[in-house]
Amino acid sequence: MRVAIYVRVSTPRQAQANTGALQVERLRAHLQGEDYQLPDQDVFDDEGYSGFWLKRPTLDRLRDAVAQGLFDCLLMTSPDRLARSLIPR
Repeated sequence: MRVAIYVRVSTPRQAQANTGALQVERLRAHLQGEDYQLPDQDVFDDEGYSGFWLKRPTLDRLRDAVAQGLFDCLLMTSPDRLARSLIPR
């Protein structure tokens, strides 16, 4: 099984608090508890991009990789990391 993780921080305050790194650390710890080692290239980080927009560089790369069947599972700390609203903009 191949797993990807997606993290995003959208505000300077979140970035200053290093919440992106904390998200990665939390997800890696979860995977290590499942005896899974996550390669660095399977971490997708859109730091600084608002969840208001669905067009984000790293999210676009992740969607392409998922469409190609490269991952079996995607983890994130919260669904709002993908988007604030389920209504596309």
